[in-house]
Amino acid sequence: METPLTRLVGVRRPIVQTGMGWVAGPRLVSATANAGALGILASATMTIDGLRAAIREVKSRTDAPFGVNLRADASDAGDRVRVMIEEGVRVASFALAPSRELMAELKDAGLVVIPSIGARRHAEKVAAWGADAVIVQGGEGGGHTGEVATTVLLPQVVDAVEIPVVAAGGFFDGRGLVAALSYGAAGIAMGTRFLLTSDSTVPDAVKARYLAATVRDVTVTTAVDGLPHRMLRTDLVDALERSGRTRAFLHAVRRAAGYRKLSGTTWRRMLLDGRALRHGKDLTWSQVLLAANTPMLLRASMVDGRTDLGVMASGQVAGLIDDLPSCTELVDRIMKEAEDTCRRLTPSR
Repeated sequence: METPLTRLVGVRRPIVQTGMGWVAGPRLVSATANAGALGILASATMTIDGLRAAIREVKSRTDAPFGVNLRADASDAGDRVRVMIEEGVRVASFALAPSRELMAELKDAGLVVIPSIGARRHAEKVAAWGADAVIVQGGEGGGHTGEVATTVLLPQVVDAVEIPVVAAGGFFDGRGLVAALSYGAAGIAMGTRFLLTSDSTVPDAVKARYLAATVRDVTVTTAVDGLPHRMLRTDLVDALERSGRTRAFLHAVRRAAGYRKLSGTTWRRMLLDGRALRHGKDLTWSQVLLAANTPMLLRASMVDGRTDLGVMASGQVAGLIDDLPSCTELVDRIMKEAEDTCRRLTPSR
């Protein structure tokens, strides 16, 4: 299936696997790329050297195009961009809008720049700055999310910009792909659906929690870092929501210390990144620290398998998923479902 997205990035299928921290590593990204879709490597939880090694590992596993996701507000974003340019990465993906200067540097080096946005005005801004495409995530999506449903946000953005628009939030099958295309999107992006594949390195016990979840088990909370965050409801989430300010601050300091040791970063850089993540919100210092060490809460689940100590970002579609196909099986199935859906919608002659 050829769309403006496939032509732009050079993939065979108009499907994107999003850059999920601790989840979208070399194995998942390369498996996605080999299935004909666009895999996005999550770099925010990697050191600079770790990012370079991860890119090289993906390249050793596939010849297909792939991308790298960056935190645009990270203090070392420029260093990460230079690694991507040096290593010949095809696509730069951003969780927040990159600066005009950073975007220009990437485009001058020949990379395709695809920011993720959650509002029409943000899409208009990055399009004016030269973004090649945008990923539009509606409120159904996992992780940091907004309040507007995909079915409302997507047509707004499609009508507002001339660049390809990729729909995210609530997609998991071929019917969703057809629906997105009918709205004018150039493809779909999925996180939770790719997390729940056999190629994902997430521990089996964590995958089992996702598979057992219903749509009512997926909630939005601000207790983790002060921003709306969609995830599975767990005892830890309940405890964070009940915690007083002092207790929450002590937990934040402890987890931040663990992340600092793991990532090799400094307290100053962590606090700067945490303040940047406030994104204009009026957060307490406890929330700023939680913003800086949220990666540790995700790592506890996604790497260590400790669902009692970590959080599990999740789209609402977790309540509709009940299997763990390989990336190739998943992408092939979505394309077949899309073809079957189009065939049913086409009147017989």
